[in-house]
Amino acid sequence: MAEDIKAKLGRYKTAPFDSRFPNQNQTRNCWQNYLDFQRCQRSLSSRGADVTPCQWYFRVYKSLCPTSWVTAWDEAREEGTFPGKI
Repeated sequence: MAEDIKAKLGRYKTAPFDSRFPNQNQTRNCWQNYLDFQRCQRSLSSRGADVTPCQWYFRVYKSLCPTSWVTAWDEAREEGTFPGKI
């Protein structure tokens, strides 16, 4: 499985089509992948597992989300005022 993930990460160019978000507006896709990345990081690091699979979510949200949004969300998480459930 790890080889498969590494192969996919190696071929990654931009966010692939996600049938949950079929419209042009990709705001929710950005938000969901940001949350999935944070959840993945928290879950795997708490178990002491390798967090390489989380890089998929990271690359997707980095290609979809404006940097200003990610910065604001990171600051809100640090302050404890982040609105999402991680």
